[in-house]
Amino acid sequence: MSSVKTLGVGAANPAGAGAPRARRPRGLVPEIVAELKADMQAGHLRPGDKLPTESELVGRFDVSRTVVREAISRLQASGLVETRHGIGTFVCAPVVQEPTFRIPAHELATASDVIALLELRISLESEAASLAAQRREDSHLAAMAAALASFEAAIHADSDAVPSDFQFHVEVARATGNRYFADLMTYLGTMIIPRTRLRTAGDAPEGRLAYLRRVHHEHENIYDAIRERDAEAARAAMRLHLSNSRERLRRAQATQEALPAR
Repeated sequence: MSSVKTLGVGAANPAGAGAPRARRPRGLVPEIVAELKADMQAGHLRPGDKLPTESELVGRFDVSRTVVREAISRLQASGLVETRHGIGTFVCAPVVQEPTFRIPAHELATASDVIALLELRISLESEAASLAAQRREDSHLAAMAAALASFEAAIHADSDAVPSDFQFHVEVARATGNRYFADLMTYLGTMIIPRTRLRTAGDAPEGRLAYLRRVHHEHENIYDAIRERDAEAARAAMRLHLSNSRERLRRAQATQEALPAR
């Protein structure tokens, strides 16, 4: 009596020995990928191990070679395996992703979001101003003065003065001599300026022009303290400047919330 040798899923041929075996559809690619990933997670396939051959996978999953190749391609795209031509496909060591700090622009859509960012800035930039007062060089003062002059010119030109506002804060960060302060400011970009996200200038009770002049005056106080190498005064001036922005936003938010719903 002859015996039938079972080779995994689908080795038996219920249609009879002479009938061609139907291949399962390409929709099974995700299932194959998921099963091979599970083998890796369970330790059945370890980094450096060679995957079963294409023929073995065809037999195991009862699919066509095209489906197997597509599944392998997806694993390659995910960085889970690599194919060495003429040798085979091998499991890759897992890549440890370094955590990345990000503040996407779309997450700064409300007053609460901007207030939260200002609280972060108060902590960072107050210390940056103090360090800048201790370490600044004449070139740093010149760059800050140029940003102040640009801010004033923007006010007269009926501009929002956002680029020069941001530049002043970047120059303070650079004057610390610690590149990470400037790197962080540059990474955050102009979205750290509240009026890029909200109509803080246009909605200010005193009017846009007076609002921008007050911001400019606060910048000048920070600059003066840094120029005089007064670390405590510089820290206090920066804290007051950013705290004023935060409090203005809090008042505006409270006023908005107090309005009756329409």
